[in-house]
Amino acid sequence: MEALGMKFETFEPDLVVMTMPVTSTTKQPFGLLHGGASVALSESAASMGTWLNIDQQNQVAVGIEINANHIRSKRDGVVTATATPLHKGRTTMVWDVKIRDEEGRLVCVSRCTVAVIQRDPK
Repeated sequence: MEALGMKFETFEPDLVVMTMPVTSTTKQPFGLLHGGASVALSESAASMGTWLNIDQQNQVAVGIEINANHIRSKRDGVVTATATPLHKGRTTMVWDVKIRDEEGRLVCVSRCTVAVIQRDPK
């Protein structure tokens, strides 16, 4: 997350908001926001949202499935991901993540499933 410049704006069990700059570290070779960077932002928000809803001493959150539809390109500025839970179960959580530009236009929409697993009791 640090390498891509991601930052938390809101960090709550039912709402995670993160920002990420569109710079040379998050662009593909043609100068546009890389789809993989958008997916990394989406999964980071969903995983952290899940982490806020589990027993952090005994469980961990691990992404197991993600999809993304890239709606609009972005050349510079900042994108903001807003993650909200669709399902908060005992062993999995499903998050809806919308990434928008500074004008509120949809850049990417993603759904991420996160597994809740027990920590290895070493």
